[in-house]
Amino acid sequence: MTDQPYTPPRVWQWEQPSGGRFASINRPVAGPTHEAELPVGKHPHQLYSLGTPNGQKVTILFEELLEAGHADAEYDAWPIDIMKGEQFSTGFVAINPNSKIPALLDRSTNPPTRVFESGAILVYLAEKFGQFLPASGAPRAECLSWLFWQVGSAPYLGGGFGHFYAYAPIKLQYPIDRFAMEVKRQLDVLDRNLAQRRFMIGDEYTIADMAIWPWYGGLILENLYDAAEFLQVHSYANVVRWANDIAARPAVQRGRRVNRIRGPESLRLPERHGPEDFLAS
Repeated sequence: MTDQPYTPPRVWQWEQPSGGRFASINRPVAGPTHEAELPVGKHPHQLYSLGTPNGQKVTILFEELLEAGHADAEYDAWPIDIMKGEQFSTGFVAINPNSKIPALLDRSTNPPTRVFESGAILVYLAEKFGQFLPASGAPRAECLSWLFWQVGSAPYLGGGFGHFYAYAPIKLQYPIDRFAMEVKRQLDVLDRNLAQRRFMIGDEYTIADMAIWPWYGGLILENLYDAAEFLQVHSYANVVRWANDIAARPAVQRGRRVNRIRGPESLRLPERHGPEDFLAS
């Protein structure tokens, strides 16, 4: 791969790794690469994930449900190391044919219910326990609108900006400028909305906040992609206020640690099987 102009062939063929941090696990086909069963714990909900922004969405919701008194929301959280290709095992692919974290197996139903894609898992759990998703009308529509805004917007932040700014084998101005512009536009969308609201839909904290915070709060609070200065993220004062308010919630502080296998040791909790795990780590 070079930085020279590229003329696409009439038919693309996978002839060599694309380069970059994830080259060893990227491929143009689906399905498993090896046989391996997934572990199963004692709780009804079995979560197979990693402490990335997408993974944090679900563990934050689980911890918020438990904090709210839903004892039957207990869960086992098992790490899936995507850099080792564990998402391509037969066991994982059986739950998520798209081989992406997070994936959930709800064993409280007969037969067990699989749920994949983080947005779908948030809706499934919020509806199951009747919390963090308004039941009807305009509030529900507003919550779902912001939830799916995140689902549609974050790929420009992660797979677009994050890839070309932090992970690509060479830095090219055109894609970095293109996606930096879009990420800053997204931050402005959030900032304007939060100028009038405490949370994404108003005074009520919902799964929309839980979906958006790990990505855009991560830009501000964790310097995601080492890009905070480059994007001037702290100039979005309303997003900064919202990000800090959510970061102060005890359930968020727990949920953001679950299934983290890299980074500061104080933030890691590779497996989670009960509240006592947080005390032991």
